[in-house]
Amino acid sequence: MRIISGVRKGLNIHVPAGLPVRPTTERAKESIFNILETRCELTNLQVLDLFSGTGSMAFEFASRGASKVCCVDMDSKCVKHLNETRLKFNFDNIMVIKHDVFKYLKHVKAGYDIIFADPPYSLANMETIVTLVFENNLLNINGILIIEHHSKTILPKNEKFIDERVYGQSAFTFYKNEQQ
Repeated sequence: MRIISGVRKGLNIHVPAGLPVRPTTERAKESIFNILETRCELTNLQVLDLFSGTGSMAFEFASRGASKVCCVDMDSKCVKHLNETRLKFNFDNIMVIKHDVFKYLKHVKAGYDIIFADPPYSLANMETIVTLVFENNLLNINGILIIEHHSKTILPKNEKFIDERVYGQSAFTFYKNEQQ
């Protein structure tokens, strides 16, 4: 896994075999960040990375100047990898929480500028992420929620929906907490 841009550009992070993950492709990751750069300033962001897995997106956000990146994952091996990598490369702006994402979203009180969710493509109740984020006011004003999912999965296109991009079998659906 390679960091594409920012202060850690070019850093290769070893991902141990056997993690139950499907990392975001480098092409898709670069496209997502290009889209975000046209919508917001990437420095000093508060970021929540749900279903963090390898931490590919979290480390990219941290390299690009996010002030805080909170990674949430339930898998012990993923959490161990995230913590070891964070410490090894001195990513002081990353914190890792081992927790069920849905329970976490019901109880967290922080506001985020970006929430990125990369759940397993087979997750049956993926739209619940959208509901929990907006019902619990987890996005700051003009904050963006991005959900990565299989291109055949249809997510709600409600009043918060702003965009959807498809890259092969992966799709990214964007929602925004517009200022009223």
